[in-house]
Amino acid sequence: MSCQTKHDVPQTIELHNNWEFKKVTDSNWNSATVPGNVHSDLLENNLIENPFIGNNEHDLQWISETDWEYKTTFSVDKKTLQKQNIELNFKGLDTYASIFLNDSLILKTNNAFREFQVDVKPLLKTENILRILFENTTKFEEQEKAKLGYSLPEGNRIFTRKAQFQYGWDWGPKLNTSGIWRPVKLVAWNDFKIDDFYVKQLKLNDSIADLVLDIKKISSIELDKSLTYNIYINDLLYKTSSEVLKGHTWATRLLIKNPKRWWPHNLGEPYLYDIKVVVKKGNAILDSISTKIGLRTIELVTKKDSVGESFYFKVNDVPVYAKGANYIPQNSMQNKVTDAHYEKLLDDAVDANMNMLRVWGGGIYENDIFYDLCDKKGILVWQDFMFACAMYPGDKDYLQNVQQEAIDNLKRLRNHASIALWCGNNENSEGWHRWGWQDGRSESEKEEIWSNYLKVFDSILPNTVAKLTDTYYWESSPKYGRGNPKYEFEGDAHDWWIWHDGYPFEHLEERVPRFMSEFGMQSFPSYEVINYINQSDSLEITSEGFKNHQKHVRGFQLIDEYMQRDFPVPTQAEDYVYMSQVVQAYGITKGLEAQRRAKPYNMGTLFWQLNDCWPSISWSSIDFFGNWKALHYKAKKSFENVLVSPTIKDNVLKTFVINDNLTVTDTLHLKLIDFSGKELWSFSKEVTALENSSDLMHELNLEGIDKKNAVLVSSFNNTTSTYFLAKPKDLKLQQAEITKEITKTSSGFKVKLSSSTLQKDVFLFTKEKGHFSDNFFDLLPNKILEIDFTTEAETLNDLKIKTLNNFIN
Repeated sequence: MSCQTKHDVPQTIELHNNWEFKKVTDSNWNSATVPGNVHSDLLENNLIENPFIGNNEHDLQWISETDWEYKTTFSVDKKTLQKQNIELNFKGLDTYASIFLNDSLILKTNNAFREFQVDVKPLLKTENILRILFENTTKFEEQEKAKLGYSLPEGNRIFTRKAQFQYGWDWGPKLNTSGIWRPVKLVAWNDFKIDDFYVKQLKLNDSIADLVLDIKKISSIELDKSLTYNIYINDLLYKTSSEVLKGHTWATRLLIKNPKRWWPHNLGEPYLYDIKVVVKKGNAILDSISTKIGLRTIELVTKKDSVGESFYFKVNDVPVYAKGANYIPQNSMQNKVTDAHYEKLLDDAVDANMNMLRVWGGGIYENDIFYDLCDKKGILVWQDFMFACAMYPGDKDYLQNVQQEAIDNLKRLRNHASIALWCGNNENSEGWHRWGWQDGRSESEKEEIWSNYLKVFDSILPNTVAKLTDTYYWESSPKYGRGNPKYEFEGDAHDWWIWHDGYPFEHLEERVPRFMSEFGMQSFPSYEVINYINQSDSLEITSEGFKNHQKHVRGFQLIDEYMQRDFPVPTQAEDYVYMSQVVQAYGITKGLEAQRRAKPYNMGTLFWQLNDCWPSISWSSIDFFGNWKALHYKAKKSFENVLVSPTIKDNVLKTFVINDNLTVTDTLHLKLIDFSGKELWSFSKEVTALENSSDLMHELNLEGIDKKNAVLVSSFNNTTSTYFLAKPKDLKLQQAEITKEITKTSSGFKVKLSSSTLQKDVFLFTKEKGHFSDNFFDLLPNKILEIDFTTEAETLNDLKIKTLNNFIN
């Protein structure tokens, strides 16, 4: 056995330098970035036009039909070469790759979501060449398709285990990219290496947290008798252990007295413990590992009741109302997503009072930092497995590949406190039962396809989740498609009667499900995004290039139909873009508040979608450049922990107070005013909003009130909000100037606004890059409102204002 030193820890060398790439058929090499992908490498070498601009995407489809080769050279010093064990670790290769080290084939891969390790000690030299050949997906997909004898919905993407949205989606481009998309590492060690570290929670109550630390190790040290394991909690030595366990697993119990719990941020502190293990032999450290854990219990409660079956999450035995959105990859070229992008987007989610995000099943299992930040910021994560809107094959090789994909990702992510649920797929079950996928098939064919579905989603995935974690598993989202009457009464729902079927927004108030995991409405992005797509300073929303960024076949038509129904329809591009955002916010917040008013019958609402993967017209509340649309500003208000939420039924104005937190007692002030500020009616009463409740606090018959010239102003718990009694297009809004006063502050500017009449949906905009503390708000008559604009700009000379009043004749 080799001599141990104090520094005999495994050595990790990242192989991210000196990479080059080329078409397999070319002879010229170009520089490459690793981690990265072929599209971004071509772009950085000025070999293609930017796929995000205009129509360029169409001219770049040859890239995914081409085979690509990557290579690097790297040196290994003699000391490293002498280590007993040396392996190459590939964190993510997209997708069909053949890897050659010094001209020897060492690995073939076929899953972008898996990690691969290869023992390379016999092949390594002081100077090495690593080559990776990426073959295009089509040839493999066609081979698999030919074996089947029938076609599966939806297209060839189903045969390849990679991000499904890269094949094109109704909000994203067709950029089926390939490459080394996650790190490549050389790991060398002698006798001992920690391979996996799992902190399993056995029991948690106010007095004790009972945990098991489970370490999977690679060790050649006889019976490990000579090893000591030092366990630290928050950097303090908790215990030293010399326990011996046979095989490749070492475990020990850990008791934390009076534990601090992890909570979603709107209910408490998302407290994290730092757990570290240092393994020593004598004085020599052999390896160490650390992780942050949150102590909490999370359960999904699905219980039969008088109307159907519940669907809600309990954290630390407290029912949690889930508020948030669906999350998609932040860029079609994943290497362009920086840590700063993750930080900002998740801050924006917290800022809008979201406590849950659903990682949708057609994207990627996210980078570690996404989950680290969700842990830290107190955001619950609904995590889909990466299957979406299709039926998938069920041959033995495919099933084994899927199972290993699940194992890799469950092990990587299972210590994260934020993960509340693993869900098998997005809309596969609904598609099979409702989208005509069974039409024209024989009974035996249908039986085989559904049986293969069950193998993955009713067997492999739930069994793997149960074996490796304590997290709940849900087979498919939604439980029932909207064509099944049960969608409203059981499980989670995707309500696309809105948008896809053109139903009016009032439908969202009439049909409230138990848990809304998807519903949405499109809008245009910011002027900044539109000008970027067109590469022009003049706002152009009819160019062919811009139309290419609307990926829904009826998208423009549906935006127009919804606008005509409830709003004035402007003719100028700049105004139309503004109005589309106001329409989106109006409709979606109508749904958010109706669902919240219905608690505890309904216990969650996640709208579609939070973000974009490229500059586009889409359902997002934050556009590709990180600008908040009207929806994000208005959702922030609709997601407040304590919310006054009125609604009109049969000409009666019903005012609810919703409370997602501890009991609040305060005076509820209600008043109806006309648009000049004249008081028409008022009411004040001390009311108590109980913990986790939604209660009707007041009813008012609106007979005799001119609903087109009145607004309800309510204040409770230090928040003032407005509610209009008629459709926006019917309101008798008045024309008046908005006075503005701008002063410089340390972080940007303060903008003071006032007007003699009510100004609805006030939109502040400027060419300067920055963020308004509020926007698309209602300005009450004869009141001063202060808005902060955070920016690095030195001046703010071009501040402009639009309001709905501008469009009412």
